Amino acid sequence: MGMPGVGKGTQASRLRDRAGVLHLSTGDILRDAVQAGTALGRKVKDFMESGALVPDDLIGDVIGERLGREDARAGFILDGFPRTVDQVSILDRVLKRLDTELDGVYLLGAPEAEIVRRLSGRRVCPNSTCGEVYHLDSHPPRSAGVCDNCSSALVQRPDDTEDVIRERLKVYRDQTLPIARIYGERGMLVEVEATGDPDTVFARLESRMVKSS
Repeated sequence: MGMPGVGKGTQASRLRDRAGVLHLSTGDILRDAVQAGTALGRKVKDFMESGALVPDDLIGDVIGERLGREDARAGFILDGFPRTVDQVSILDRVLKRLDTELDGVYLLGAPEAEIVRRLSGRRVCPNSTCGEVYHLDSHPPRSAGVCDNCSSALVQRPDDTEDVIRERLKVYRDQTLPIARIYGERGMLVEVEATGDPDTVFARLESRMVKSS
């Protein structure tokens, strides 16, 4: 868990590689659906581009279907779900139906000013076979505005503009932070500082996982 741009995807991917389990990012699933022009993609496109949360019933359908597949049986990391109190209940029902449970909930934290800097400077390759991600400060392409791998013109995601970022952070404070309190009351929440480079953050995450296991 954590606010947009805090590094959930990066750390979840590293944990996936270390643990050998499925990394399930609802953001990636929904963006792929929008790009493919699927029925789900058409439903969620307006929500995503405005910075609003996708309705719970749509997200619940995505999660329930995905966790029911064979490759999720060995374990999974949820990245970006649940994001509302109602989604906690949805996840509880899905996990009960699948006869499994969460081992822990990890909340990555960083100052909001750092989050705005990270996201507003992000540029991505729109080529579906590439998808490389850059940052104007920390990971710029060799040639400005051009992907190093496939030479496609880099783009800024509609949800990475500063106005949309501010709205996403407001939504996070209003709707997502209460989830941390729920899992805290269940004794499952572990807070991890997410400032610094990815290696440093992952070392903190692993350390906290060891202590909480």
